[in-house]
Amino acid sequence: MKQNADNQDRDTRFHVTRRTVLEAGTAAAALSFIGHPQPALAAGLPGAEPPPAPVTVGLQINGRREVLTLDPRTTLLDALREHLALTGTKKGCDQGQCGACTVIVNGQRINSCLTLAVMHADDELMTIEGLANGDDLHPMQAAFVRHDGFQCGYCTPGQICSAVAVLAEHKAGWPSYVTADVATTPVLTDAEIAERMSGNICRCSAYPNIVAAIRDLAEGGRS
Repeated sequence: MKQNADNQDRDTRFHVTRRTVLEAGTAAAALSFIGHPQPALAAGLPGAEPPPAPVTVGLQINGRREVLTLDPRTTLLDALREHLALTGTKKGCDQGQCGACTVIVNGQRINSCLTLAVMHADDELMTIEGLANGDDLHPMQAAFVRHDGFQCGYCTPGQICSAVAVLAEHKAGWPSYVTADVATTPVLTDAEIAERMSGNICRCSAYPNIVAAIRDLAEGGRS
């Protein structure tokens, strides 16, 4: 009986519960801070580094020169949307994975959320707002309308900018991952178009119509 009582006491002393684990973890975290001052977590707190000084950058956007004074950490996407009110370029994932923020820089498409505005001084930038000529749609815009290449429309500006660049890349003879013979000019099959547009996500899944619009224009469809 005495041995059973001793075992019961030992079980009680060392019984581990969810509460004891949480308490131990909290205590360990608190102890780790003692004697180890942490950096300030926000500007204005003692020890915080001051924000960088604003910089002035000139951008060539849609045929116009824009001069902006902004935080050097400002992305090109935020410069377009927040400083120039060019909100056609959309902020989707903000991590370079959805393509909604695609713009054309010096003839090539990029994700504007992954680059800083100050990196593009004097570059030639084209956004969705610069493709049309007044009320006359760009041929790619017209093709998207003709083939119903959109539903909610959120990804459409990035899709169209990317599609315009795809035709330019194809014209220059650039191969893609699915090009069978990289030594020849690739044919813009549905598989080629889908591969080249794979960086632009459409959550409405209008992909067949997007491919049809691009192929139509590539084959000399109506303007």
